[in-house]
Order: sequence, then C-alpha cells, then structure tokens
Amino acid sequence: MELTIKRFEELTAAELYEIYRVRVAVFVVEQECAYQEVDDADRRCWHVFLHDDDGIAAYCRVIDAGVTFDETSIGRVLSLRRGRGLGTRIVEAGLDVARTRAKATVVHIEAQTHARGMYERLGFVQVSDEFLEDGIPHIGMMWHAGAVADRRG
Repeated sequence: MELTIKRFEELTAAELYEIYRVRVAVFVVEQECAYQEVDDADRRCWHVFLHDDDGIAAYCRVIDAGVTFDETSIGRVLSLRRGRGLGTRIVEAGLDVARTRAKATVVHIEAQTHARGMYERLGFVQVSDEFLEDGIPHIGMMWHAGAVADRRG
C-alpha cells in the first residue's frame, strides 16, 4: 500500500478523477446524500490517499487554515476496505501532514458521530453537540498537538 500526498495542482487528471470517483461513491451514493461533494476547498488542501494496483483504498484531505475553519482541518475521510484499519491509518497520515506541512498544532474536524471512537483514540476531543450535516449526525472535534504528547507520557 503506497501513501501519496499532493496539493491540488500536483494531482494528475487520473488521480483527481479517482479521488472524485471514490468520494462520490461513498458520500453521495452509498450514504444517499445529495450535496455538492466537489467544492472549492479541494483547491486549498493536501490530498492524502493510500492506494495500490486496485486503486484508492483510503483518502482524506487536509484543508488549509482559514478555508473551512480558522484552524487546519481534515475532511472527506473514507476507507473503501473497511475493517482493515485503513481509516485510522489515513487519519494518522492526515495528522502528520497537518503537523509537518501545514505546521498545525490544532486540527478541527466535523466527524460523523459513528466514528467518534476512532477519532478519540487518535487524540480528538468532542467540542460540539451533535448536529445534522446533510441528514447525517456529526460532531465537532478538535485535536491539539500538546494534548496528544501529554497523553503519551
């Protein structure tokens, strides 16, 4: 499994097509959620994906601070091969990109509520009440670099 990290302008047409194909398959078709999946934030983020000869297996985007939130954020997290830990791996990769490339010490996400446990294991803390985003329950969560270091001892 290979990890690729690219800014929008670095993506090939084939990579961008595959990213949009898998995101629409999960967030629009599978979750039966009609919304504008492709948005302007795509141009202002790092696209992070795990892939092999069969294509993208997991994906997230690390969005520059000031685009969707004041802080750097991670979004569009997906794993096509569920139950293999790829969701955790892609979020860990996204956090690494946030720390090293975006120089973030805080990351803000809006997580689907069912994934709260995974995010908490990675050091995120819930910061909002549950709310509906496109008909799906979500919660706001924050990750703080110092808090993760403190938890590790």
